[in-house]
Amino acid sequence: MLQIIKNECRYLVRSRIFIGISIAFIAILLLSVFLGNYQTQKQEQTYKNAKEHVRQQWVSIDEMNSHSAAHYGTYVFKPSNLLSSLDEGVNNVTGNVLRVEGHVQNEIIHSEASQMQAVSRFGKLKPSLLLQYIVPLVLVFLAFNSVSSEKQSGRLKLLVLQGAKPIQIILSKTISVWLYSVLLLIFILLIYGILNFQSLTPEILTRTLLFFLSYCSYYFIISGLTIFFSARWQNATLALTSMLGIWIIWTLFLPNILMSSAEQWHALPSRNEFQSAMKEDRSKGLDGHNPADKRGLALKEKVLKEYGVDSLSQLPINFDGMRMQADEEYGNSVWDKHFGNNRDILQKQKQKFQLGGIVNPFISLQNTSMGFMGSDNLHHQEFLLQVEHYRRVFIKMLNDQQTFGGSKTGDWGWKEDNAFFKSVPDFKYKPTQISTVISNYILDVFLLILWSILIIVLIVCGTKKIQIV
Repeated sequence: MLQIIKNECRYLVRSRIFIGISIAFIAILLLSVFLGNYQTQKQEQTYKNAKEHVRQQWVSIDEMNSHSAAHYGTYVFKPSNLLSSLDEGVNNVTGNVLRVEGHVQNEIIHSEASQMQAVSRFGKLKPSLLLQYIVPLVLVFLAFNSVSSEKQSGRLKLLVLQGAKPIQIILSKTISVWLYSVLLLIFILLIYGILNFQSLTPEILTRTLLFFLSYCSYYFIISGLTIFFSARWQNATLALTSMLGIWIIWTLFLPNILMSSAEQWHALPSRNEFQSAMKEDRSKGLDGHNPADKRGLALKEKVLKEYGVDSLSQLPINFDGMRMQADEEYGNSVWDKHFGNNRDILQKQKQKFQLGGIVNPFISLQNTSMGFMGSDNLHHQEFLLQVEHYRRVFIKMLNDQQTFGGSKTGDWGWKEDNAFFKSVPDFKYKPTQISTVISNYILDVFLLILWSILIIVLIVCGTKKIQIV
């Protein structure tokens, strides 16, 4: 087998057409890596500038009522992800700016896609676009030519006469084509590592290794299946057409069909339905029998009893701030209910979509590619949760200052000084570690491995029927 692999590699290296196509393709891959890396670095700088500008605005507040400051609020920007230069996943459609203020949880806005012209079905030139769609297509033609050309020349028959077993020939050719894709991957990842050498961390290296292994598995599936069809069927046109049909179904049709089906089975509420339900629960209560006015009256009676006074004017604290914080906490419960419900629905959609990997390994590849690069919806949801946690801490500090900072109930002219606003912490994003989320991709990894094993079994068990002469 080793000798056959060596001969295959020598043949490819001596082919001018193959060398020319490889050089052109590598150049396109390099261009995509450079452009993706440049854009990521530019986004990172824009993020830092915007973050510093907004923070400077906040700490520059001279005097302001803390409740007014809660309405004034601040902005949180989604940081760019270094790994997204390889696969940006959902990041270009989910938005990157979120306003943090009191009484309301705002939606994230200003997605990159909303600011682009819809000129392409696949989006921008990104390494993931080439690695997921184009490289497999190149492997299909390369693997097909590896068998069909030698069938026509009679070289396969000569190899058998010299003692080579059919299974050795098929596996050797599969490995030869597969090694070409592995070398492409290694080359691209090395260039990526060189461009970002100073930013590399164990977390990034781990994610990149998992990314690499996922693509290696998928490329082996494509290479092995094409080689098998090319050797199995005497009709070369039928073999190539079959594999191209599989590629089209796997990459273009099945993902859309399965995702649409998952969204139908587990439908998310519309934006209007979601906002209306949130507003109603906040107004009438989560159980529908605890409206805001009753909650406010119950809180008032509780506080008066706790401080042993008869009226709000006798309280040593500002009841307005306490009431606003109580309303915030109730609103948080409402948000947890509805946002949690949406997260559950999205998780069910994801699980159903993952099962599509049973019939389509491309789905498993897409899931692992985005997941390991930290650019899937799961990582986006984790970012939203961190922002919401920060919003609650942020607003609570302002309400507590209104309550216990020295003002009295009804005194809306009370203002906090600059020192207080400087003491309010800024948002600090903590990137999600792969160790905490890898369990969400175990099924995808398992299915890629299962498909690879299936291809090997297909070659071994189908060797007797393979037509190599």
